[in-house]
Amino acid sequence: MDDFLSGQVCLVTGGAQGIGWATAQALAHHGGEVYIGDISQENLAAAQAQLPSLPWGGRLHLERVDVADRPGVEDWIRRVHERTGHVDVLVNNAVFVRSHPVTEMPVEASELSMRVGYFGMVYTIKAALPLMLQAGRGAIVNMGSSAGEVFVGGISADYGAVKAAINAYTQLLAVELQDTPIHVMLVRPGVVAGTDFLKKHVPSTVMPALADRFRPLTPPDVAAAIVRGLRRRRAVVDIPWYLTIFYLLSDLSPRFFYWLSYLGGQSKKDYGRVSWKYTGQERTK
Repeated sequence: MDDFLSGQVCLVTGGAQGIGWATAQALAHHGGEVYIGDISQENLAAAQAQLPSLPWGGRLHLERVDVADRPGVEDWIRRVHERTGHVDVLVNNAVFVRSHPVTEMPVEASELSMRVGYFGMVYTIKAALPLMLQAGRGAIVNMGSSAGEVFVGGISADYGAVKAAINAYTQLLAVELQDTPIHVMLVRPGVVAGTDFLKKHVPSTVMPALADRFRPLTPPDVAAAIVRGLRRRRAVVDIPWYLTIFYLLSDLSPRFFYWLSYLGGQSKKDYGRVSWKYTGQERTK
């Protein structure tokens, strides 16, 4: 096992399920001491129940944290810092999503999407970044999405807007911090199967048929890409790699890419039914 994160304190929001849970385990697997914040008591309980069976379970610390609550977020990070003396890696993964069209989406849900996905990221960064700068080291990882780059429908306008905002914020933050030792990384996955996102909140059938033509990612795939990006100090991680081709096609001809995406209609697969388990041996390329 490669303990390149040994001794480093890692924070993961939305970390008790899906991508966040796989990422938290990957960070612990590579030696990190991982503090997980999540709002779902159900997911926290399920993750807690797994700890005794995990080789790295002793390095995972779970707590209920609402990232939309700024004082609560600041208190969480302050307590972790007081306990450990440093904060080295921050992974912003928390999100709130519903799949309704704009005409049916309550304004309150749109506001919550932005408070959780965007402002939750801002709150954690504003609390953790000064500690990283003071220590002279640190890494900030923000979870974007291909949905923040390509706008062909399917996922809600709220979700696309939040991810586009995260995209812009992260890349501009990287510019601001380019002369500091802080590493800033944007992660933009494609379709990730086997998460609550596609089990509970967004039916697979709202996605275009183009998604069915490629192997879906699983949370461990994304976690492996995050670890690889941290090791190599990547600025942007697009997974799978061919997303960059989709972005180019969409920029050059949005209408053509829309036609290509829905050639064959909408998705016929149920990505929520995919099962996965983090083992530390998932694909790393």
